[in-house]
Amino acid sequence: MQVSWDSLHQEIAACQKCGLCREIHHKVPGQGNPHARLMLIGEGPGADEDLQGLAFVGAAGQLLTKMLAAVRLTRDEVFICNVVKCRPPKNRTPLPEEAAACLPYLRAQFSLVRPKVILLLGSTAAKAVLGDHIRITKDRGTWVEKKGVWFMPTYHPAALLRDESKKRDAWHDFQAVQAKLKELEQ
Repeated sequence: MQVSWDSLHQEIAACQKCGLCREIHHKVPGQGNPHARLMLIGEGPGADEDLQGLAFVGAAGQLLTKMLAAVRLTRDEVFICNVVKCRPPKNRTPLPEEAAACLPYLRAQFSLVRPKVILLLGSTAAKAVLGDHIRITKDRGTWVEKKGVWFMPTYHPAALLRDESKKRDAWHDFQAVQAKLKELEQ
């Protein structure tokens, strides 16, 4: 049975599968083009996202918007979400059981959007989607194809704010995403 956006958002809003929902302001299901060719998946909401109920609106989100613009994409053209839909306390990394609790929502989003390319922002997203064997410093920038969908892990924008030396690699990854989208159009 195919889920709808409305039923998915209702299910996320009512979710109490893990403890993350206890001390939040808003759940952050994600937003953007519901039929995007490119889906971006991050780790989880931060403080700004929790307050606004929108994904990637804080400093890392502002950088992400600029990175998308640099490869001629807008936030309205892509779908942006996170592995977990509730902010972990003190922005800690989501626990494996918390990520597992939200994985059905992420899968439902994928099945609704049906993207051709998925950019995995950071280690948590890469491991949740591709497996625990992924190491972001080793595997970033590498394409993985599964059932006609292309996945690439890259650095999370928050990591680029902490360590500017990673920006060049992330820029190359975004250029590769742009090239892959063009290639798939043909």
